Amino acid sequence: MRLWHEELIANLPRQQLLGQHRECCALRGNGWGKPHATVNYVFDYSPYRLFVYHQLIMREMKQRGYRVDPLWEDPFYRGKISEAHDKQSLYGSEKVDEQERPLYPEHTSVYLQECLDNLSEKGIDLPRKK
Repeated sequence: MRLWHEELIANLPRQQLLGQHRECCALRGNGWGKPHATVNYVFDYSPYRLFVYHQLIMREMKQRGYRVDPLWEDPFYRGKISEAHDKQSLYGSEKVDEQERPLYPEHTSVYLQECLDNLSEKGIDLPRKK
């Protein structure tokens, strides 16, 4: 699984959007710190950055009429079986600018093209913002 480039979120098909929500939930929970080639960079930052990204996904889901468990809107929440974050484990020493885009520096134009190619291989062609 991957975190889709933020530019694509509004245009992701239902399956990819809901899959992204599940991926964010897993990463925020017991998946935090467990190696996976396509998302390892996430662990170079605080869990709060992932929470901010997840908010983008949840906002899009709500705009489309999907219900999101309100527990996930709490940045300290990590799922039913994971211990909640405290301030130190959530933020660490990182200051996250919630308006910064992309949230992850790895989400470059090259990464955007990789995401578009990945979707295209699945038969999904998305428009790019100009």
